[in-house]
Amino acid sequence: MIKKIRRFIWYLLISSLLYVVVLFFVFPPITITQLTNVFGLGLKRDYVAWEDLSYNIKLAAIASEDQAFPDHIGVDWDAMERSFKPKKKKKKSRIPLGGGASTITQQVAKNVFLWQGGRYDKYIRKVPEFYFTFLIELVWGKKRILEMYLNVIETGPGCFGMEAAAQHYFKKSAKNLTRAEAAMIIAGLPNPKKFTARPMSKRVAWRYPQILREMNNLEGDEDVRNLIRKK
Repeated sequence: MIKKIRRFIWYLLISSLLYVVVLFFVFPPITITQLTNVFGLGLKRDYVAWEDLSYNIKLAAIASEDQAFPDHIGVDWDAMERSFKPKKKKKKSRIPLGGGASTITQQVAKNVFLWQGGRYDKYIRKVPEFYFTFLIELVWGKKRILEMYLNVIETGPGCFGMEAAAQHYFKKSAKNLTRAEAAMIIAGLPNPKKFTARPMSKRVAWRYPQILREMNNLEGDEDVRNLIRKK
């Protein structure tokens, strides 16, 4: 019995590593989150290459979701530690990571390889999430992780990826998104089915000007600038 368990674990590790290597070159045929939408809101998805994603959308994603993205190794331990501390009332803080304490890398690990955690199963998901987080940091690198994130993240009702969102909301390619349009799409990421850019929800109207300010502040960061300008 123990040998069978070991063999099964070994098979999972090898197969997951091979799948991660394959996805360095291609996008996933479908994800669990995308599959759950097929029979509901439908599936609008157009994978596009790095050069077809605007500078603005790359900057907006980092500014809103994970400002330490170029520097950490997949997990922002400082942000995670802060997330466990009691929040003080009546104190304005820096704009938090869009995924709570989750980095962009962790969100990719969850969205590509796993499932959206509910209230109780999210702790079960954390172990494989950490595994895939460190694995894709090692195999893919920052550019591919950000490219994957901007293609697989849910961005609207039935929409996945920035190209689908750009077409849905603004009738244009993700390559041509303005700074404001990019910030509006990113502003809805906590719940893109509810927080829409058009018609603009109250949450997006409140949030996207903040993201624009953070984009302006972050644009001078050399590591961020070098990453999003890569070819």
